Amino acid sequence: MSHAHVTDLTPDTAATPAAGNGGGIGFTLIAAAVASVAVFLVALAGLPPWAMFVGWVTWFTRPASVRQGAYSVVCLWCGLALAVAAQLSIASLAPVVGQAALPITVFAVATLVVGLRSAPVLDNPVAWFLGLIGSFALHASDRLEGTIVLVEATGIGAAAALLCGQLQRRLTG
Repeated sequence: MSHAHVTDLTPDTAATPAAGNGGGIGFTLIAAAVASVAVFLVALAGLPPWAMFVGWVTWFTRPASVRQGAYSVVCLWCGLALAVAAQLSIASLAPVVGQAALPITVFAVATLVVGLRSAPVLDNPVAWFLGLIGSFALHASDRLEGTIVLVEATGIGAAAALLCGQLQRRLTG
């Protein structure tokens, strides 16, 4: 199954009711309710709410199955880990190559991520890049703590997306 085009960030289109049959509002309300509960739980736990949505979006880059969604989350979390390595690389290269540290590191990271596009399980560059973006966006002074925070928040988001998809499938079932 090829995943060259990963643009649908909505639940499985096979489970989406046809326009005009009334199921659309149910899908909408399920997504809104699940997202609201998830963001409440994330905020209650002191985690960044935006990171929950990174997990949610990541899940829906491959909504065809629970397995594909889980693989997407693996790629997301690998992206978080790679971001830590990239930040360390930039910091260690900067004294030697100055401003070139960032583009050198980005070249290496992009080569790795895009090169994995045909590797089983790790073949979701969108999810990898969401992990990289999330890690850099957090601006955590403690990289380990920041990564743990992002794993927790994105995990909640992915779990909420799974629940959302399951509930929406029941609506059509």
